[in-house]
Amino acid sequence: MAALRTLSAEARRILRIAAENRQAGSAAFAGLSRERQVALVCEAPFARRAELLLLSEEPEALIPALPPADLCYTATAVGLEDAGWIIEHATESQIVACIDLDVWRSHAPDRARFGRWLKTLVEAGDEALLRACRALDFELFVLHLKSRIHVSLKPSDDDWSPPVGALTLDGQFYLKPLGSDDDLEDVVTLLRVLFQNDYWVYFRLLQGVMWELEVETEEWALRWRSGRLQDLGFPLWEEAMQIYGYLRPELRCQVPDQTQTFPLGEWPLPVWMPNVPADASSEHSLLRALAALPERERRPYLFAFLALANKIAVTDRLPLGDSESIPAAIEKAAHVGSQGLDHLTRESGLAPEELLRRVPLERLFRVGFNEDDTLTLPPPSAEAGPSEVPETEC
Repeated sequence: MAALRTLSAEARRILRIAAENRQAGSAAFAGLSRERQVALVCEAPFARRAELLLLSEEPEALIPALPPADLCYTATAVGLEDAGWIIEHATESQIVACIDLDVWRSHAPDRARFGRWLKTLVEAGDEALLRACRALDFELFVLHLKSRIHVSLKPSDDDWSPPVGALTLDGQFYLKPLGSDDDLEDVVTLLRVLFQNDYWVYFRLLQGVMWELEVETEEWALRWRSGRLQDLGFPLWEEAMQIYGYLRPELRCQVPDQTQTFPLGEWPLPVWMPNVPADASSEHSLLRALAALPERERRPYLFAFLALANKIAVTDRLPLGDSESIPAAIEKAAHVGSQGLDHLTRESGLAPEELLRRVPLERLFRVGFNEDDTLTLPPPSAEAGPSEVPETEC
């Protein structure tokens, strides 16, 4: 499939001006409306977005206007070690989306990955770090610090001595690194910011590191994250796996008599709508059929197609914070959905675009998956047994 995002002619013009005279490039970018600036950034390839953001004279206004998931993809494409200047201006909802998408691996947070984000937040400055502390789930910080430090609380016993090598910010809680080569610089910065600005969170966090059970803490963190991911358009794994449900051969060629109806509305998700290359020259019959539909019919089908791609990203365990995952899921949706469309075209004799009007895209994907013997089911959920793989027949 062709690249899902290319630099627009307008973006190329502005970057060309900036290459010759940076001040003139910034002026050209500033001459655009805020909505157009956001569009130029979000429609650009992820690796080129930083060039446009750096031209902004008001990054504190432009960066918060980016859709939350897009800010995540932009930061990871730049590289977390270099993304502090972006996160410095991020809103609370953007920071939460970044962590929800990029830190988790299956049903548990990747503590090392969270550590990289913590370093980025520290680099972004105390204000951004404090916003993150107040916005992110308390459980994530507890789990991360449990992997980094041992916490001791000074008792009332006058003969007590702190552990060798421990440090303290308040004379009450003493921290000792679990790793001999861990200087705890980012942890100390985190705790200092909390101690100075929100003592109650500081106190609760260190108490949590001492006493909270990891299993229960992970379970609560997973609950909070699962609900937010659904708002971002990524359903639960068990729900998404329905697209791989078994269909008996005699059911694979059934076509509804009535056309589908879609609720009217605009793009509902907090991410910039991806550019799906639906045109008559596409290698995928599904995208060629989409291109053949009138514009007023095509848009809701594109929404449904991208919702299908999100389900594929969930079921196939694609890293949701990786900017390449959604393009990969879109490619699979187009490939397998086209196999289902081709099968129904042969069996029904109907035109592909007419089939799109009648058959849900998820149904086309199921038909294509069941017809292709080379495709295999994604691995089951870490907390699911083989019986949870759906085997519905309708």
